[in-house]
Amino acid sequence: MYPRSERRTIMPRWIPLAFIAGFFAVLCFHQPMAGLLHAYAIVPFAPYGMTAVPPLGIPQWLSASFWGGIWGIVMLWIFTRFHVTTGLWWKSVLFGGIALTLVALFIVFPLKGRGLNLAGFPIGFLVNGAWGMGIWVFARCFGLWRVSPRST
Repeated sequence: MYPRSERRTIMPRWIPLAFIAGFFAVLCFHQPMAGLLHAYAIVPFAPYGMTAVPPLGIPQWLSASFWGGIWGIVMLWIFTRFHVTTGLWWKSVLFGGIALTLVALFIVFPLKGRGLNLAGFPIGFLVNGAWGMGIWVFARCFGLWRVSPRST
């Protein structure tokens, strides 16, 4: 992604851009997908929720966007570390759809006392897969992935 010498810096320049890409992917892709599913009465929750999230009491949409930014850093680091250079759009969708949904189902929901509900996997895959597509779009816009004939 960037020259080897830059990898030794404390915070390479791609980290804040990856966070911003993940943050905006929630706002522009993840939440609209949740809105679509809500409009068709597939999910009971509306997008851009304003309910306060403990412990800081920030709105749900801001919490989701923050975690989207963190996951953006993780995803771009993994893709860079393992030299993922082709099929980035569908690998981004799969990463979001599978990795984020599994973490939500097996870690986040049980910690919040919601239990394990594997029936939520398809919905999680759609919403988080949309986030993955958003990461791909914003990462391309920010120049985090070089455009090559095989990268689309």
